[in-house]
Amino acid sequence: MTKNEFLHKFQLSSLADSLHQYSHTTPLRPAAVLIAIIEENQQLYVLFTKRAAHLKHHPGQISFPGGKVEDFDNNFIATAIREAEEEIGLNSHDINIIGQLNPYETISGYVVTPVIAFINKQQDYVMDKNEVDEIFQVPLQYFLNFDNHYAINIERQHKPFSIHFMPYGHHNIWGATAVMLKDLAIHLS
Repeated sequence: MTKNEFLHKFQLSSLADSLHQYSHTTPLRPAAVLIAIIEENQQLYVLFTKRAAHLKHHPGQISFPGGKVEDFDNNFIATAIREAEEEIGLNSHDINIIGQLNPYETISGYVVTPVIAFINKQQDYVMDKNEVDEIFQVPLQYFLNFDNHYAINIERQHKPFSIHFMPYGHHNIWGATAVMLKDLAIHLS
């Protein structure tokens, strides 16, 4: 898929409901992540981080740059950009916002808005070692192939719940990150 094909499909399709099924009865803390798309050699890639192993929440998990909304953030886009700057040194001038997916409620008590953006490929990332252990990218085409999508069903609080995952190389992309990717793949299909 090229950048123009991505833009055409993303902007002309209406958002379907997210596949995630978890919903809270208590107030959630708002958060946002940046699903950064990079174009290299006429191929699109998705940017990921591996969370630092010492973190209290989700240590070692594969995620998108992002975090909770702060009082000074004007909107979800501002949160996603600020967090990407803090976590991996992504320059806000190199981020071209395309849109967003539907919010996702996490088991840990956040409602996360995924913000989609293209970023310039020539980046000098600066990892915040307190938050990030690794930065890597995966071809978008991998996630558009539904044969790479897996789910297991569990019961949580006496309700059925699916945990989605997408293994890639030595990484296991799962949980909220995997559902957001699946939602994006469905939106682009």
